Amino acid sequence: MGLMCGTSMDGVDAAMLETDGERIHAFGPSVEIAPAYNPRQRALLEQAMAARGIAADDAIQAVTDIHFAAVTSLRARLDEDAKLIGFHGQTVFHNPDAGVTVQIGDGMRLAEMTGIRVIADFRSADMEAGGEGAPLAPFFHFALAKRIGATEPLAFLNIGGVANVTWVDPSKNTPEEEGALLAFDTGPGNALLNDWMMRHTGEPLDRDGAVAARGRIVVDRLAQNSVQDYLMRVPPKSLDRNSFALAGERMAGLSVEDGAATLTALTVETIAAAVAHMPEPPSRWLVCGGGRRNPVMMAMLDERLDAPVEAVEAVALDGDMLEAQAFAYLAVRSLRGLPLSAPGTTGCERPVTGGRISDPRPLRQAHPPES
Repeated sequence: MGLMCGTSMDGVDAAMLETDGERIHAFGPSVEIAPAYNPRQRALLEQAMAARGIAADDAIQAVTDIHFAAVTSLRARLDEDAKLIGFHGQTVFHNPDAGVTVQIGDGMRLAEMTGIRVIADFRSADMEAGGEGAPLAPFFHFALAKRIGATEPLAFLNIGGVANVTWVDPSKNTPEEEGALLAFDTGPGNALLNDWMMRHTGEPLDRDGAVAARGRIVVDRLAQNSVQDYLMRVPPKSLDRNSFALAGERMAGLSVEDGAATLTALTVETIAAAVAHMPEPPSRWLVCGGGRRNPVMMAMLDERLDAPVEAVEAVALDGDMLEAQAFAYLAVRSLRGLPLSAPGTTGCERPVTGGRISDPRPLRQAHPPES
């Protein structure tokens, strides 16, 4: 079972996966617990983020408890219980330049509560080996490419607050093999557009791309130096959600519709620019994350990229559960001592494993056994 709650903190995903840590044998049931946290708990986590990862005990307990609720909800749907839980925890601070990443949640407590072995702390070992600690989903993307029978290089594109891409060469034997994977953040995903919509309409997103569809792209506003500098940087590279806030501010003065259209185009242009860093152009793009639900963004990508662009559902994958499934997969790899990251995915010095195991202690017997 894999568990995931992103930095938006809007829901906890739990998903079952049958795997040996190399191949994906079957996908199982999944659930989402939303909202993830009540206002008091969310405030505690926001305080931890503002304090650069220093979290109160109440915040750690809140994270553990909501993930336990997700485990409990999913177990009610299972014919056979999980053998292992991959517990990512809640990211409250991530600064790869400083070599620091903080995900909170008590793996041992979750193991005690569930009675199931838990693996947590997936990112620290990568950072100790010189990596950025992210992204970790690419090894799972490699397994997905094998599962769908891909024979040519392809790209998995995740459009969340930030957009990131994994280029996969499925002809390689393992994900840690040199040339098998290249992964990095491409630029702004939905964050700038969502902020624009909230600021101008009070809505948290451009639902179905309806506002952008009524606007026009203002070409001169796309020439943002802060974005161009990042686009030229050689991967590995990663971003914070607010890295391009200035680019969003430079849309000031546009109509709501034109601003939405231009910011949508900015996301698309930064994704298109990512191809220059790839060993060869991908044969297809499979899109997950909230951006795949924006038909205007998807149509722009289809027009701008020289390859088919499809939501991952086109190959029978669940775009809402990929990250939870990824941490189920990584938990098994961790248990087997297999690498979770490689120089092409995080910039670490060598392929490196990670994760910390918590085994539930056996319950004490209330009475000694009869002789």
